[in-house]
Amino acid sequence: MAKNLFVAGLSYDTTSDGLNKHFSEIGTVTSAQVIMDKYTNRSKGFGFVEMSTDEEAAAAMEKLNNSTLDGRTLVVKEARPREDNGGSRGGGFSGGFGGGGDRGRGNYGRDNRGSGSRNRY
Repeated sequence: MAKNLFVAGLSYDTTSDGLNKHFSEIGTVTSAQVIMDKYTNRSKGFGFVEMSTDEEAAAAMEKLNNSTLDGRTLVVKEARPREDNGGSRGGGFSGGFGGGGDRGRGNYGRDNRGSGSRNRY
């Protein structure tokens, strides 16, 4: 059964083909992918490699962790499955222009109700 590995510490110049070639020295690589930023089309500095067997994956972790590729020291670990949090990962603005507290007051949050010092109407 194939095992997926997480590879961190990649150079921005490392390609998926270069990653595949580096790991194929250990065993059969089913897939290798450097993760790219969708806005800059530049490597995010990590990727995933799928080895064809658990034994080859274990050998790759042992031999290639702390190895050097394109001038950078790699960290190779077993990839964990993505955690499903039950919803979209939008993380954007969640609506409303809620209360601003004491913004705009010149008294830095002190309550001056009843002081009669300002006419607000």
